[in-house]
Amino acid sequence: MRGFLSSLNPRLPRTVQLLQLGGLMNAFGNGLVVPFLLIYLHNERGISLGVAGLVLATNAAVSLIAGPVGGALVDRVGGKVMLTTALGFLAAGFLGYAFVENPWQGFLASAVTGIGNGFFWPAQSTLLAGLTTRAQRSATFAMQRVVMNLGIGLGGVAGGFIASESFRALFVLDALTFVAYAAVLAVFVHEPATREERAERAGSYRTVFRHRVFMALMAANALYIGAGIAQLEILPAFAKNEAGVSERGIGWLFFINTIVIVLLQLPTTRMAEGHRRVPLLALLGAVSAAAWLLVPASSLWVSGGAAFLVLAVAVSVFALGECLHGAVQPTLVVDLADQRLLGRYMAISALSWQVGFMVGPAVGGALLAASPTGLWVVMASVLLITGLASLALERGLPENLRRVPRGARPQEAVALPVPAAEPENARAAG
Repeated sequence: MRGFLSSLNPRLPRTVQLLQLGGLMNAFGNGLVVPFLLIYLHNERGISLGVAGLVLATNAAVSLIAGPVGGALVDRVGGKVMLTTALGFLAAGFLGYAFVENPWQGFLASAVTGIGNGFFWPAQSTLLAGLTTRAQRSATFAMQRVVMNLGIGLGGVAGGFIASESFRALFVLDALTFVAYAAVLAVFVHEPATREERAERAGSYRTVFRHRVFMALMAANALYIGAGIAQLEILPAFAKNEAGVSERGIGWLFFINTIVIVLLQLPTTRMAEGHRRVPLLALLGAVSAAAWLLVPASSLWVSGGAAFLVLAVAVSVFALGECLHGAVQPTLVVDLADQRLLGRYMAISALSWQVGFMVGPAVGGALLAASPTGLWVVMASVLLITGLASLALERGLPENLRRVPRGARPQEAVALPVPAAEPENARAAG
């Protein structure tokens, strides 16, 4: 047990640790806002559920355009510059929500936020990949998931108390966290690639789109995000209006979800090492589907405190699925990528998330209005089918990429440059 606990120490470079600290501040701010955004737009601003869902979806829709542009710019000017730019857009967008009075203002704030999100993920992910070795990346992206969820969980609990007094204060505090992250980035984080190295990178998005295995993985990921993680944005409205859970209770639900991830992400990542990736993706679909099938029970057969407990179990089970996702998907993206085009690969990976977050809330909001129970049955079915369909991916993976890589040991703690990738057609062999 002592050896296992010691193995959970990610032993990441100091620069990566500081980058993760900035991510923690950023995630705390998002945790203040995300659980209550739909409630704010619908209950406080009088915007219908359907339109409010479209406002949330606008964020992802704009990111569909901004993400690929951001990925190309990351390859050209570097991850640090683009991450700083993203934080500026995010601060402006979330602050804008505080002044929403009409739907068009909500759409505008969501669009600005979408530009920031589109730039953010390829920039941050490329920085993390460039600052670590292959052996360190499982732990790096697992730690990214831990700090993001810890921040969101703590922010959700704090947001539950603040929202009961002032929704506008949530958005001001969120904007300040983006400013704090930009300060950490400017002072402590260096760009891993030199200007000359970036200038030597050749290729275009055509190379990425021709990578069939990678694109199939992205399609599966978009379905998982849309039917799974994106529905966490819909869950608060269901919990409040169907199960009678208060704003503070909703904050605790998000905290429970995230604390399970904080506690289990690194152990899950460590236990996944050496195991086949694709069966783990299939298990992810099954676990996530089981979680959503629990949600309707909170309004059909129980009420009050019992409804809260049922939802707490559901979000805990869903968190287990998120841990599996964090242990497998991010490092598989990096391993499949042509490292000369890493920013573009990361942009398409982020794009799969944004497609899910665009479609998921829009469909979820409409289904919630039509059939609160049916919503969760439909989403569970999509998750289960996606997990089963992902089994076909293994035939296209090169043999050396079929298993989760072993993690770094103490002597491997110093980051090395990102190695050159195999030719793209070799990556797609099979």
